[in-house]
Amino acid sequence: MPHGEGAGEKELFLGGVEPVRLTPSWENTNLPKEELNFKNVNTFETFEVDMEPPKDRYKLVFLTLVLHGVGTLMPWNMFITAKNYFVDYKLQTSDDEVSTYVTNFLPYIGYASQIPNVLFNWLNIFIQFGGNLTTRIVWSILIEVVVFVFTVILAMIDSTDWPGVFFWITISSVVILNIANGIYQNTVYGMAARLPFSYTGAVVLGSNISGTFTAVINIIAIAMAPNIRTSAIYYFITALFVLLACFDTYFALPLNRFFRYHEALYERAQKAAKRDPSKPKVPYWQIFRKASPQLFNVFMVFFVTLAVFPAVIADTCRTEENFPVPPKYFQAITCFLTFNIFAMLGNMLPGLFTWPSPRFLCIPVLLRLFLIPAFVLCHFYPVNVDRIMPVLIDSDWAYWVLTAILGITSGYYSSLAMMYCPRTVQPEHAPVAGMMGAASLITGIFTGIVFQIVCTWAVTNISFEIPGYHFPMRNCTNRVS
Repeated sequence: MPHGEGAGEKELFLGGVEPVRLTPSWENTNLPKEELNFKNVNTFETFEVDMEPPKDRYKLVFLTLVLHGVGTLMPWNMFITAKNYFVDYKLQTSDDEVSTYVTNFLPYIGYASQIPNVLFNWLNIFIQFGGNLTTRIVWSILIEVVVFVFTVILAMIDSTDWPGVFFWITISSVVILNIANGIYQNTVYGMAARLPFSYTGAVVLGSNISGTFTAVINIIAIAMAPNIRTSAIYYFITALFVLLACFDTYFALPLNRFFRYHEALYERAQKAAKRDPSKPKVPYWQIFRKASPQLFNVFMVFFVTLAVFPAVIADTCRTEENFPVPPKYFQAITCFLTFNIFAMLGNMLPGLFTWPSPRFLCIPVLLRLFLIPAFVLCHFYPVNVDRIMPVLIDSDWAYWVLTAILGITSGYYSSLAMMYCPRTVQPEHAPVAGMMGAASLITGIFTGIVFQIVCTWAVTNISFEIPGYHFPMRNCTNRVS
């Protein structure tokens, strides 16, 4: 197309004469690089001050943020789901003797994942690694893609004779992966904070869909009884496709008039803040202080959730012979699938109602703390240790209901807190508050993972007697002896 024709089309596009059409071939519009990188495309002068805000046609921006929410938790979910691939296949010697790395593999993965995630989520608020929003998202996704390609290559290589080397290569890969993912997740929440109230919830919804998606794949793999190595390759390739879809859809956002309008509102608020000499450039402490009630709620929701999921719930045994879920699928259905489905449903509820208000949200969030001892008092039997604490909840049905309660409250209250968080500060500071919310989320996850050790220690070191109550000794019917 001649240059003059392309320029004419661009003028019509910016003037709003032609509707924006989101197609896979947006490059054909000949948009300059500045517009594809959100420069010179979202200035407030593009829109009339009193114009009616554009609508998110077909919910394209909302669905894009849901997809990015899926992408933010895809690395974590994939490595957790592939546990059997690492423990039963890769980390065994040529004599089929279990290596010393098998026993605490999941805690090692948890620490390798969440320590860099916590560190870079908080640092990214103040330092903002990699420059502008586009640079941070693009490079973080590309690094994650490279790590997953490397992981697939490792799956194809026979590492039977060097399980220790493979373990440390895997841990190093997880560290690099989560450094990039920490920046990516933090930036996505900051981007969502520039949009209306429900769009932060879209990111949280996507993160919960990510878990459900992985849980369904896990059940399908169990039903088909595939080779462990092949299953792991499929898992990691699936993650690659999701991340590449996140990469592509991000560059489609500048073509959406709804997204550009709200970017323009944010830009105007930023310019107004710069013109006001009485306001500090970025008042981090003031933002933190105003948002702290919701930051606490975000932290506490994920702390309680990760204190028992997946470690405590996954090690809870099936003890009733007539329980409808077969032993083969007990962990996959009552733990991973149940939690993730109810977390996803809970995430949808704020679209119907928002209760309680920001002021009183802390009350149900704190009440969730009782879920931790409730799960510990079920038939939670950590592997290779003896439980001495009495079991007070002697019912597989009760355990299953508790898992559903944990999931739906986690999805609902986390979504509310993350949506309330950016609204506690001025519009020009909303992205920073959103990033602080994401950092609080990761901090809660990490603290919850660390607390899992306390749960294991408690059931193996604390015992008490209740007059007239006998400790039920049950056989764990879903665990291979």
